[in-house]
Amino acid sequence: MYSHLSGWQKVQLSRHPDRPYTLDYIQGIFDDFIELHGDRNVKDDKAMVGGIGSIEGKTYFVIGQQKGRNTKQRQMRNFGMANPEGYRKALRLMKLAEKFNKPIITFIDTPGASPGLEAEERGQGEAIARNLLEMAKLKVPVICFIIGEGASGGALGIGVGDRVYMLEYTWYSVISPESCSSILWRSWDYKEKAADALKLTADDMLKNGLIDGIIKEPLGGAHNNPDEIFANVKKEIKKITKELKLLEPRDLMMKRIEKFSNMGVFNEEPVA
Repeated sequence: MYSHLSGWQKVQLSRHPDRPYTLDYIQGIFDDFIELHGDRNVKDDKAMVGGIGSIEGKTYFVIGQQKGRNTKQRQMRNFGMANPEGYRKALRLMKLAEKFNKPIITFIDTPGASPGLEAEERGQGEAIARNLLEMAKLKVPVICFIIGEGASGGALGIGVGDRVYMLEYTWYSVISPESCSSILWRSWDYKEKAADALKLTADDMLKNGLIDGIIKEPLGGAHNNPDEIFANVKKEIKKITKELKLLEPRDLMMKRIEKFSNMGVFNEEPVA
């Protein structure tokens, strides 16, 4: 049954309330994690968490969106939708990682960046755009994992990496199926059709060359055996970090820029 899930069914599975969230992955994979707070400008965004952890004595900077388990936590975490200060906090930690020459791991799980008026007033678009620019130029390895929902610029704001992986039952797209349906058909009733059209599953993304690999989940989803998925992700982190460490910082940066520049289709016309 799970080998023939539709796009919409995978979207629903990615939102299962028992799925592991970023802090669960951090606890299950890293030792001695120390959370760092604040963007040194506005406040500490609870929807974006980050800090320093280690695997077998090797230090990593870890960043990710965090959702809540109950109503109170969801309100505190803003349902995993970060404000500009969340993306600026993430960038502050990335720059700190670059300063100390440590790899960066990001966990992506968000229905999108916070769409509120205050977020726009404080520069939501600029904060995400700044992250895209700065992440492309980082001189340390960056490995990104989509562990749940990967929606729009909210996901891309911490998603520019040397390697981008999706878990088996996650999705990654410019827009959610519900929002796509409401824009195109003025109704949420066509969300299943939208999910298929968006090609947002891990298989679709790998086929289109937009991610580097798929991490297999336990039967029924990551929530059915968190320890197994933690072990799978940890194994991938260790393997890829070892590969990327062999590259010179400039080569690492140029390969990352080339990787994202080659996505999509475009034509260049001479200026008359």
